[in-house]
Amino acid sequence: MINNLSQNNSVLSQFLSEIRCINTQTDSMRFRRNMERIGEIFAYEISKQLEYELVETITPLGVAETFKLKDEPVIATILRAGLPLHNGLLNYFDKAENAFISAYRKHHKDNTFEIALEYVACPDLTEKTLILCDPMLATGSSMALTYKSLLAKGKPKHTHLVTAIASAQGVDYLKAHMPDNNFTIWCGAIDEELTAQSYIVPGLGDAGDLAYGSKL
Repeated sequence: MINNLSQNNSVLSQFLSEIRCINTQTDSMRFRRNMERIGEIFAYEISKQLEYELVETITPLGVAETFKLKDEPVIATILRAGLPLHNGLLNYFDKAENAFISAYRKHHKDNTFEIALEYVACPDLTEKTLILCDPMLATGSSMALTYKSLLAKGKPKHTHLVTAIASAQGVDYLKAHMPDNNFTIWCGAIDEELTAQSYIVPGLGDAGDLAYGSKL
């Protein structure tokens, strides 16, 4: 299933507009906060898909029947760009376990690149709900490779793939190359163009640099 949240206008549209805007992007703190807000919106929408259990809650005046999450998800992110989005998800799923993966494009002299993984820290994923987030889904290869590497930590019962802005090609890649069909894709927006250098157009640029500064 693919959920494109920009198909219906909400305050998410405002946050997406601001993270794309070249004038607003000069404020890295605002960029991080808007990405965090987008993560919070994704968390709320994903929460509707999770399982709950009935519990009795003691109030000052009696006992109320309420519902709470049956199982907390595991939130995973691709460093470093994914951290603000991850924080937004964690603001809502504040008891969640967490996983962190270092993945980057290793460029070659012929202008091609491969996805390199260097670091994975993750709890047991067996029969848990996994939320894997990355702010940009360009080719889709980073997300698919990261998910496959996480399977070494156990097979989740369901996976939610979360991205602020995706390319249509990246979405198609995930549909074709994920090792199973037990996943849901959540996008803030889907852009149609992906350049020969694998940049999303109109996109927003480099999310990691905008959040934390340029790198060598």
